Amino acid sequence: MNATRTPRIALFHPALIAGGIQRVFINLAQAFLSRGYAVDLVQATPGDDFRSLVPPGVRLVDLNAHRVIASVPALARYLRTERPHALLSGADHANIVAAWARKWSGVRTRLVISVHNSVSAVSRNAPTWRGRRSPPVVRRFYPWADSVVAVSRGVADDLAGVARIPRQRIRVIYNPVIAPAMFAAAKEPAPDEWFAPGQPPVILAAGRLTVAKDFPNLLRAFALLRRDLPARVIILGVGEELPRLQALAEELGVSQEVRLPGFASNPYAYMARAGVFVLSSAWGEGLPTVLVEAMALGAPVVSTDCPEGPRELLRDGAYGALVPVRDPDALAQAMAAALRGGGPKVTREGLRQFELDTAADTYLQELGLAPRA
Repeated sequence: MNATRTPRIALFHPALIAGGIQRVFINLAQAFLSRGYAVDLVQATPGDDFRSLVPPGVRLVDLNAHRVIASVPALARYLRTERPHALLSGADHANIVAAWARKWSGVRTRLVISVHNSVSAVSRNAPTWRGRRSPPVVRRFYPWADSVVAVSRGVADDLAGVARIPRQRIRVIYNPVIAPAMFAAAKEPAPDEWFAPGQPPVILAAGRLTVAKDFPNLLRAFALLRRDLPARVIILGVGEELPRLQALAEELGVSQEVRLPGFASNPYAYMARAGVFVLSSAWGEGLPTVLVEAMALGAPVVSTDCPEGPRELLRDGAYGALVPVRDPDALAQAMAAALRGGGPKVTREGLRQFELDTAADTYLQELGLAPRA
């Protein structure tokens, strides 16, 4: 590699669809760029949800594979051609592809894989045989990386057991969630007339509409809550569960108080005005980015106590209410308490570890690069 060349960092992920990993990588791309590095955001399959959020100066590389696992040859060609100093990957399939592509390419690019969810929980609840077979695949290929990062201590502990990687080899770096652009976006005009003065409070949730997020639990809890409190629900996101959620809202008699507007490019304007932000997941939350975002913008939060991240993030309930998974009665009670002003509040100091600069500099250490001014 030419010593005078600006070091290039490649961030590899499945696709620019709306999701926590994608938002984290966009934030990191901005931070790395501001520190003087060249940055490529490399996506395996076509995705456009977050394309408009890619910072100017960050190069977007489309490998155009039909599946993530099929992108190995294209990623290997990219590595041989561009020879980035470091490759950071995220999501299980993307991590496996990155390990294979780096080996196949023969380049000396430093490989750091990041793990955002509990491997055991995701595989245990996977709908396909391929997904349930992920632990032995992870065990085989993750050790090929130069460094392994987990987004929470719970995820790191789980990964050490599943992948048989010594726990001390796994670095915990909390997601870089809190950035100046988030606060600027939160000040944009109210995105829905339900936030107008004098309207009932809005219970907000956000995430892909999948079984793991268990939004039916939220709707059932809301049906119980509205017997005693006027309120409304907005769930931001897209996914295969949309028809089921619409049907359930009708069945519960709450369809007029529930909105599912789809993808929101600026969820922060919603979060800053929410009466309470709720995470209702049954599993798969390594470190829920949306909880950090909501807390940073001043919204009280309520979360199910799903593995692995919410309890760690909320400090055993000190920063937000924790309730059992799939328990609509407990969720309804916690939401009601938060709407009445009885929920705990997080301090700025408690959120400092999720600030972009803190996470970016720590990632740069793992990537073998200096923070740079």
